Amino acid sequence: MSTTTSPPVPGARAVPGPGAAARRRPSFSGPRLQRVLLLVLLTTAAALVALAFMLPTVWMLLGSLRPGSQVISSVSPLGWHTLVPETWTLENYAALFGQLGFGRSMANSLWVALWSVVIGLALSIPAAYVLSVLRFRGREAVFAVLVVGFMIPFEAIAIPLAQVFTEWNLNNTYLGLILPGIGNGLAIFNMRQFFLGVPISLREAALIDGASELRIMTRLYVPLSVTTIINSALLIFLAQWSSYLWPLLVISDQAKQVAPIAIARTFTDTEFNFGQMFGGALLISVVPALLLFLLQRYFTQSVARSGEK
Repeated sequence: MSTTTSPPVPGARAVPGPGAAARRRPSFSGPRLQRVLLLVLLTTAAALVALAFMLPTVWMLLGSLRPGSQVISSVSPLGWHTLVPETWTLENYAALFGQLGFGRSMANSLWVALWSVVIGLALSIPAAYVLSVLRFRGREAVFAVLVVGFMIPFEAIAIPLAQVFTEWNLNNTYLGLILPGIGNGLAIFNMRQFFLGVPISLREAALIDGASELRIMTRLYVPLSVTTIINSALLIFLAQWSSYLWPLLVISDQAKQVAPIAIARTFTDTEFNFGQMFGGALLISVVPALLLFLLQRYFTQSVARSGEK
């Protein structure tokens, strides 16, 4: 008996045989399997490291939601209730924003930090421009003094400086809190190093067109250094936001105290409340975290543009 084979129908797709699916399956043998296993191991290790870094923050968050007397007592013996409260309460936050006036203190910190950023950048940008672009005798000496200045710990000069501010009647004033933060040498250093990388030919072309130094700085250098300026602004903001010693020295009026000092009021000579302290510390950390989250796109854009160049 003979077998006839029908010709293929035009436009019809060939049906793959049973072995075709097996041939298309990815092979997990050899080097490919090793890469997959390495990726799984690295991902697991990264997750464990992230969890280890997050655990203290989670403990503080949950500790602020339990009675203050139970925070330390729950540590020993170690168990599930060391992390998870047996009793949940919002009394710590009620006390912070009630009798301790923590809301007003956070507003004071925000007010001082924002004005320090505005005035600090208004002084730091021209200073960085002059020290990087303009050439004059003694420029390097001025820059050396600036570098040495921000290397000196502020605590070393805080007490005599506080005495000077008292003589000038700047104690118990917002101006007294703001002034030490506006002269941030690290911010000037940061912007100067970026300005040095801007091609000098751009400035020379602008000078030929008749632009003034002020116009060149504001229309050329500042737009090119948005990320660096934001970075410097964060340096000034964080220094003022977390300042503790200076407000303690110059401010005795409770209405003008800042948030770090308000946290210290959770402790007295006879008692302490770790629940309130944990809550206040978390609230203080929320503001810088939000700023970094909102401003991270500028840093991403900077990296992308650098890659394009």
